[in-house]
Amino acid sequence: MTSRRNIELKARCADLARAAKAAESLGAVAQGVLVQTDTYFRVPHGRLKLREISGGEGGERAELIRYDRPDHADFRASDYDVIPVADPVTMKSALRRALGIRGEVHKRRNLYLRHNVRIHLDDVQSLGTFIEFEAVMNEGEDDAQSLERLRILREAMQIRDEDRVAQSYSDLLNL
Repeated sequence: MTSRRNIELKARCADLARAAKAAESLGAVAQGVLVQTDTYFRVPHGRLKLREISGGEGGERAELIRYDRPDHADFRASDYDVIPVADPVTMKSALRRALGIRGEVHKRRNLYLRHNVRIHLDDVQSLGTFIEFEAVMNEGEDDAQSLERLRILREAMQIRDEDRVAQSYSDLLNL
């Protein structure tokens, strides 16, 4: 399996409705609302989570996501693998016994797409509201062009330097 890559940015957002209007004004297309539970497992390197999803085009589904990403507040590259999971209950039980669970993150995500960028407007239980951009680097996608798209979104959504977040939601929850 070949790892995939994206370039991302996360920031606190006090007004998700305003952020949604800004995304739509730039031509981003709403993809629906996803309710997600991410269960993080203890691993020696990177992060490993089982994501259980309801909503959106796929209905109920789950995927195992392994990723490595530096913790800094600027645009950052993330290398990851996504594996569909047919039986999340059994998978979670097996991984819990083998690795142990760090904790769970519960969120409601409004998803928008613009070019190769996924725009997540997240309401995270016990943390608050956030914007997350992920420029998915598929074959033919250029880093410079993707970074420019991310900069345009950051400016349109008025993301200030002090609102940027370096950590994952699991780290912010001290899981």
